[in-house]
Amino acid sequence: MSELCILTTLAAEKILETFFVQLWPIISFGLVTGLTPGPNNTLLMISGANFGMRATVPHLAGVIFGFPTMVFTVGMGLGQFFSAYPLLHTILRIACVLWILWLAVRLIGSRKKDADSAEIGQPISFFAAAAFQWINPKAWIMAVGSIALFVPVGTDTLIGVARVTLGFFLVAIPSSLTWCIFGAVIATYLSTDFRVRVFNIIMTLLLIISIVPVLF
Repeated sequence: MSELCILTTLAAEKILETFFVQLWPIISFGLVTGLTPGPNNTLLMISGANFGMRATVPHLAGVIFGFPTMVFTVGMGLGQFFSAYPLLHTILRIACVLWILWLAVRLIGSRKKDADSAEIGQPISFFAAAAFQWINPKAWIMAVGSIALFVPVGTDTLIGVARVTLGFFLVAIPSSLTWCIFGAVIATYLSTDFRVRVFNIIMTLLLIISIVPVLF
């Protein structure tokens, strides 16, 4: 009985060691893709600049938890579902474009805090940020690409997908926080309505450019 316990313990330790050794390439991949500009990062920077860190926390949390959840769901088979029904994916792409264009109109019309400290507009909520992952073209590319790279056919799907999900969760925290802090730092220079308007117009253009690949 004691020998069985020892063997079980050794096997568990070996599985955990393999799990975490294979986690590092995923984290490296996630850092490279997660720190680069895209809809999520651009929106977080805009929110940090316009509303500050504290008000952006729900948006930040929505990205941090929403994207890994999407990766896990895609890895467990939803990606194949969309491959079988490409029309649904087309609908998602159109929804992404329309949502971002609507958001762009809001951003261009926003300005600095007014005299009574009320703000124009409001930050994106936790659930809206989490839901946005499903129409975010970069999120789809990262999710499908990472599953293809790090969950080879013939391996344990659940363990492989869980490892990729954990890797992206660990990466999402520093990468998302970095862009949000960057926006909050920029906010110190946005002391007038004119500067805020110029900043938002530039960010809006970058946001629209970031979704151009989804149109083709």
